[in-house]
Amino acid sequence: MSVATDTGVTARVHPSPNHGERARDAQIDMLILHYTGMQDADRALRRLCDPRSEVSAHYFVYEDGNILQCVPEARRAWHAGKGNWQGQSDINSRSIGVEVVNPGHEWGYRDFPDVQIEAVANLCVDICRRHDIEPRMVLAHSDVAPARKEDPGEKFPWAHLARRQVGHYVEPAPITSGLFMQLGENGQPVEAIQSMLALYGYDVAITGSFDEATQAAVTAFQRHFRPAKVDGVVDQSTVETLHKLLSALPAL
Repeated sequence: MSVATDTGVTARVHPSPNHGERARDAQIDMLILHYTGMQDADRALRRLCDPRSEVSAHYFVYEDGNILQCVPEARRAWHAGKGNWQGQSDINSRSIGVEVVNPGHEWGYRDFPDVQIEAVANLCVDICRRHDIEPRMVLAHSDVAPARKEDPGEKFPWAHLARRQVGHYVEPAPITSGLFMQLGENGQPVEAIQSMLALYGYDVAITGSFDEATQAAVTAFQRHFRPAKVDGVVDQSTVETLHKLLSALPAL
């Protein structure tokens, strides 16, 4: 007898033992996208299903578009690790995790095939609809853990998902010269960019000092929202793109 998946898109169950109870009263309000970051899909899937690894995800999307469900959505998959978004630290209890097969930066990062991204988009549309996940809560692993993670990286086509009303997206501002802030600088302009990043959701202390945590958050922001240049340096394009995103948020 086959086991039904939670999603309405075509998928099959491939169970992982790596999951637990969600925190009491936790509501699913986030969708976190990852890349597998391993040499091939088989190794990645084995790791996600190995009890010794203590990692897992709800869904696994192959490069040919086939989808596996490894953890029931009602359960807390172990995909995000230590992270923070909008002041909340138990990301796993609040989220659905989707692993997208790609070797990642360590093993030959490459473009995501169109058929794979279409499958990801269909899956995300279904998840967001069923859980009423807001666009700004569809995030990269690097958004919630910028000091540790790079995935799904600057090649991930967020604009494609946005055309399906998945995720928060604005056209990045053109890269020009001017307004550079970087590691080691201090002052009110640094405080201003920290405030904007924190308002959007990033875990950034507003100190006026451009420290490593700020640099990591800027880098994560660029990977997601201004991927043409990912260097952790705040330029005019970074500021303008962040301002456009904040301005596009619905009124609270």
